[in-house]
Amino acid sequence: MSLGGQLTGWGTALSLSLTLLIAGCSGSKSPDYGTFSGSVYTVKRGDTLYRISRMTGTSVATLARMNGISAPYTLQVGQKVRVSGSGAKSTATASNKAVKSRPATSVAKSPAPPVGQRCWRWPTSGKVIMPFSDSDGGNKGIDIAGQRGQAVYAAGPGRVVYVGNQLRGYGNLVMIKHGEDYITAYAHNDTTQVNNGQQVKAGQKIATMGSTGAESVRLHFQIRYRATAIDPQRYLPRQGSSPSC
Repeated sequence: MSLGGQLTGWGTALSLSLTLLIAGCSGSKSPDYGTFSGSVYTVKRGDTLYRISRMTGTSVATLARMNGISAPYTLQVGQKVRVSGSGAKSTATASNKAVKSRPATSVAKSPAPPVGQRCWRWPTSGKVIMPFSDSDGGNKGIDIAGQRGQAVYAAGPGRVVYVGNQLRGYGNLVMIKHGEDYITAYAHNDTTQVNNGQQVKAGQKIATMGSTGAESVRLHFQIRYRATAIDPQRYLPRQGSSPSC
């Protein structure tokens, strides 16, 4: 379900970011899921290893190991992915490798902003279990593992522009607008502790970590610059340290 019409009051950048979040999580009424043949899943356009994991109940780590897929877990349309059973690693056949996806309709990307333009803080502490990928269907943020109830903090000062769980696959989601160019998103929360329209400070607690819409306790964190997802790890300080800018 598109939320763009309900969010026009928050500005074009927010509406576009929500549209991209929905597209990246297959939030339409009739999602184009891949097909099964026994224990083999055939990849469709827009699939990610994380999405296949959620649909099949097989962990991302297991899928990656069984299929010989390494980070950033790029998949090709038509690729065969084993989703159950044990045995030797399998990779896409030559015919699968030859399959090319149709050109995707996309929004023109903004050039990446320079590092240090804004001071960002880590939204929580923990191991990054899924890195950012700008490939088609890739992870548009980072996933950070942690404990249920662990604090989630605002990565920078701004205004809360979305609190809810209407975007399927993101669970309890918080979005914060930082000036005119940036939006951060915090997904899979157990509880949220801010309201729409609320002004927050950098480092302010906004939620607690959970597993809503995910297979394990984690925080999915995005930074979007003019609606384009950018790699948070390029802009965050070393984990455990304070921003130097």
